[in-house]
Amino acid sequence: MGRNALARQKPSKLRCSRGFLFARCLWSYFNMRNEQGLLDQLTLVAKEILAHKFSDANVVFLAGSIVRGEGTPFSDLDLVVIFEKLSAAYRESFLFHNFPVEAFVHDPETLNYFLYEVDRPSGIPSLAQMILEGVEIPKPNQLSKSLKQLASSVMELGPPVLGEEELCRMRYNLTNLVDDIRQPHSKAELIAAGSELYEALAEFYFRANNMWSAKGKSIPRILNQANANLCLSYCTAFEELFTNGQPEKVIGLADEILTPAGGFLFGGYKIEAPANYRKPFD
Repeated sequence: MGRNALARQKPSKLRCSRGFLFARCLWSYFNMRNEQGLLDQLTLVAKEILAHKFSDANVVFLAGSIVRGEGTPFSDLDLVVIFEKLSAAYRESFLFHNFPVEAFVHDPETLNYFLYEVDRPSGIPSLAQMILEGVEIPKPNQLSKSLKQLASSVMELGPPVLGEEELCRMRYNLTNLVDDIRQPHSKAELIAAGSELYEALAEFYFRANNMWSAKGKSIPRILNQANANLCLSYCTAFEELFTNGQPEKVIGLADEILTPAGGFLFGGYKIEAPANYRKPFD
């Protein structure tokens, strides 16, 4: 049975016993609009995963798009699993009774490191968001409350402010991407360049304005939270690009977003390699 076959079956055809718990959860998700009922179902699922796979964990945070009510039949269940002490943090994907699960496994020290030294420099607060939105399994405790406070502190601190060198690098990259869609050789090249531009332009908007960034499918949601009008223009422009092959709106959008930071950049841009980037040549 494939990874998402369970989501496509009707209750009468689903496996019984413990597997039926997951069936009920998914069936509820696709056929009922009671969000609290869905959350209760997901909580039971997470408790069973905790009992069978992470029984020594101190707490699990149940998070992700399904918990937010934004999941699809192909969404997995995101878990942040906290142990008292680990030799190293790890990320593990697995199927639990055919339900896809993504687990981010930490102890308090590794979590603290990833929040400040990995996620924060990247500008994308994935772990902090999962901790903050996460439902504590089996129930809230002192550790989970402390970790939520930690995640909140990271979110309030915001991402590092971009330096002039990084801003110029991003402006230069966006200038090249925009040039690639002005008069592409083919629709295939237009889509390829436009796909890269979609993420790069959003990242520039967020980071140039000292906001947390986003990637992939989360861009529209985070952009809408930051600036609903811009989000509408953004989605409309790229839909016009991908559907009709018309780049004018995206080019205008890029110009609007880049102008406050100095606009497009090509002539005069220079970046030097580190002096030790050399290898003896005989």
